[in-house]
Amino acid sequence: MMKLFRIKQAQYVARLGLAACMLLGLAGQANATDADLVKRGAYLATAGDCIACHTAPHGQPFAGGLPLQTPLGEIISTNITPSKTAGIGAYTLEQFGAALRKGIRADGQPLYPAMPYTSYSQLSDDDVQALYAYFMSAVTPVDTRPAQTALPFPFNIRYTMLGWDALFLNRKPFTPDSSKSVEWNRGAYLVDGLGHCSTCHTARNLFMAEDSSKMLGGAEVGGWYAPNISSDPASGIGSWSNVEIAAYLRTGHVVGRAQAAGPMAEAIDNSLSRLDPSDLQAIATYLKTVPPIHDAADVHGAGEWGGPKDSVSAIRGVPLPADPQLMNGAQLYDAHCASCHQAQGEGVPASDGGIGLPSLFHNTALGHANSNNLVMTILNGVHHKADVSDVMMPGFSKQLSDEQIVTLGNFLLAQYGNPAATVTLDQVQRLRVGQTPSPLLILARVGMAAALVVLLLLLLVFRRQRS
Repeated sequence: MMKLFRIKQAQYVARLGLAACMLLGLAGQANATDADLVKRGAYLATAGDCIACHTAPHGQPFAGGLPLQTPLGEIISTNITPSKTAGIGAYTLEQFGAALRKGIRADGQPLYPAMPYTSYSQLSDDDVQALYAYFMSAVTPVDTRPAQTALPFPFNIRYTMLGWDALFLNRKPFTPDSSKSVEWNRGAYLVDGLGHCSTCHTARNLFMAEDSSKMLGGAEVGGWYAPNISSDPASGIGSWSNVEIAAYLRTGHVVGRAQAAGPMAEAIDNSLSRLDPSDLQAIATYLKTVPPIHDAADVHGAGEWGGPKDSVSAIRGVPLPADPQLMNGAQLYDAHCASCHQAQGEGVPASDGGIGLPSLFHNTALGHANSNNLVMTILNGVHHKADVSDVMMPGFSKQLSDEQIVTLGNFLLAQYGNPAATVTLDQVQRLRVGQTPSPLLILARVGMAAALVVLLLLLLVFRRQRS
């Protein structure tokens, strides 16, 4: 009897052990699944370049506080760390998804469309869940609340954004096109959705919404010109090969085409350079099919203008004017540019295949009809993050006056770039200071004043009828 009891006891213990192993196995599988979800969320956050807007200079990652310059005023980015007091730590998955895809905060207040929820509205449920898992479990919480955004009236009333959303927010998620390849659909999802490329590369209408008739046709962003990246061969990137597009997205430069600066350099450093090669190829595949947006003034691609030209030799031995403001373009070029870009503007190729010191001809910075990028580069230089192997160009905003930048800019365009492009004094002054305010602010105030007048007139008519 005792022997039978011991056998049953052993069987019971064995079953318990088996059950424990199964539970441990399931727990391990769940942990692996959670880890995979977080890892995918981290990749999606990189593809969406969330860190660019939600991290202030020298600030903690995702802790917000970055001032975003817009034509309506300065918008301060928010803390999106999992802090429960200053960030999004108390958000549910549903509230997180509403903020991403509908532009509605957990407290029900609308977000400003500086947060590209108009593009993120296309995100899938699975990707929203992965992003939520990443931000809630892998991002370090920071209990610091950034300053509040204070736009001028009436846009300081956030609920005015509900009317804007009703007009311009497409709430339909991304739907794959069954007639296209898997690669094309992936590229469309990244460009139009997660990567929110249209946020910078599409011009805005009077109401500061993207103009769908000019999709990816180029626009000004913070003084920089985000160029036309439609499939047009002259105005856009239709003449670029898929390999060149993917290489540019990965490295920020293509010899004989372009090199990134300003916000695009930041996007490449933070996001695009970290994407899988297959995703970069997908983006290139999709961009080559985007409907072309053509400017009649563009006779060929922006990277095809110019050639080597030496105008420095002609000024050797010629005394400089006593007033530096009277220096001509060749003299300014010799003093500030020739040591890097060389006497004929040919630059210095990198021995390791990098960007080196870029040529000034066959360079889109001088080839676009819009010369903002040339002016912004002279003013601010080209700055990359410390972990990116690249050559930086210093800015000359403190060394050169507005008049000198006009002289130098027009010299460079005539020598090496698009001869139809120009640099003006008003342009330099505007770009040195910041963006021009949007007429929408004046329009909104006039509209509200008109509505008030109409309301008062209606009240007056009503009172007279009553009397």
